[in-house]
Amino acid sequence: MSIFRNLSTRAKEDELMDDFSLGGEELSEALKHLRRLNKIFGAPGPTCYGVEKLWTEIGRPSELTLLDVGAGSGDVNRKLLTWADSKGIEMKIILVDLTEEACEEARSYFRDEKRVNVVRADVKSLPEGYADIVTGSQFVHHFEGQELVEIVSHMLRSSKYGVVINDIHRHPVPYTAVWLTTRMISRNRYIRHDGPLSVAKGFTHEDWNDLKSKLNHKTMTYSWKPLFRYAVVIPRE
Repeated sequence: MSIFRNLSTRAKEDELMDDFSLGGEELSEALKHLRRLNKIFGAPGPTCYGVEKLWTEIGRPSELTLLDVGAGSGDVNRKLLTWADSKGIEMKIILVDLTEEACEEARSYFRDEKRVNVVRADVKSLPEGYADIVTGSQFVHHFEGQELVEIVSHMLRSSKYGVVINDIHRHPVPYTAVWLTTRMISRNRYIRHDGPLSVAKGFTHEDWNDLKSKLNHKTMTYSWKPLFRYAVVIPRE
């Protein structure tokens, strides 16, 4: 993965994590290293912003169920639990991922947290209205074209009130920063390959406007947040 890359359009190649024939200890290690990257780049912030915005719009309920799809080890949800405590919200979080490695990491990471449940599943198989709010952190950049529209539609269907997406701004600054950081903190090939590629597969405001048009969803909003991320809020209509 070169440090020099044309970012004018979204990258189309698959990440190593998209190949479910791989995995094992190397993937488990990558999930641990990914938590370090998330901490360095402030990954939880946009999700918290979006959840609080949607929670406010639905009347600030005292109980809230969240479903985090493509959750990995689910580390961004630590900050959501702290936020819920500060607001007096009784919160339950369901972490969903397709790989057993991710589910095992999530179970270990939240082993002392009774408010978090881990389920190995495909969001496409989840029932309608499965949770109050469905979130996806660094998840939807794995999809493009009609597949992106379909996966977000499935997320909306699985929610009662709406969807919060936290994903990466495709821009030379975060691309270079992630390329350098991954090489400083890890020798894991998933991290070194997928980290920069995830930025190259990220979004600009034109991409969000295109998704909004294809979803035909007038109340979808997006906001740029540090560090080079977007918080996207899609209320269920």
